[in-house]
Amino acid sequence: MQPSLPTGAAVTALHDTLLDGSGWPTSEPAARDAGLWLWIQTNHRFNCLLWAEEDLARRTQVVDAEIAANKRAIDRYNQARNAATERVDELLLVELGLVDPASARTDAPLSTVAAGSRLNSETAGSMIDRLSILALKVHAMRLQTERRDVDDAHRRSSAGKLERLLQQRADLSACFDALLADCRAGRAHFKVYRQFKMYNDPRFNPALVSEQQQRRT
Repeated sequence: MQPSLPTGAAVTALHDTLLDGSGWPTSEPAARDAGLWLWIQTNHRFNCLLWAEEDLARRTQVVDAEIAANKRAIDRYNQARNAATERVDELLLVELGLVDPASARTDAPLSTVAAGSRLNSETAGSMIDRLSILALKVHAMRLQTERRDVDDAHRRSSAGKLERLLQQRADLSACFDALLADCRAGRAHFKVYRQFKMYNDPRFNPALVSEQQQRRT
């Protein structure tokens, strides 16, 4: 029996639906199930929160403390976004039969890839993450085409950019489908690439290590 896998169209539809929903993204995910789709939605949620904080961090008429709070939120959301991406990859690899399920969440999962399969440099999870970001760009650019406080030139320029963004998303969606088809057929595989974000970890960030050392002296 073939595994049940997401399609690029289904992922894109979910992204767009969530962006049009009330309460999103501050509300918790209410995905179709507790597995893969929950983590696809979680990744999208943190991309949405990250997008909003990036906008706020570029304000010029607020006190520095507010920008510092935005920057710290950006670090948290980015780490959570990457963790969700890794979880998507783990679940897809298990469903595709490309990794030993018991080891999928470790730093050294046991591969069950067939001989001769090519390694794809980009993971399926990272492609879903990129589709999420493209959904945000499409949504934001479409709003620009509907503004009434700008001139026609701005709306026309935005409409042209929107068309290109939609094409880019369609291209990436097709590449996602092709990768999963190749993986299912044994022609290709990908791996979970742990991000090992060091800047938020007081054990690895040199500046945080220095602060700890200073407190001890």
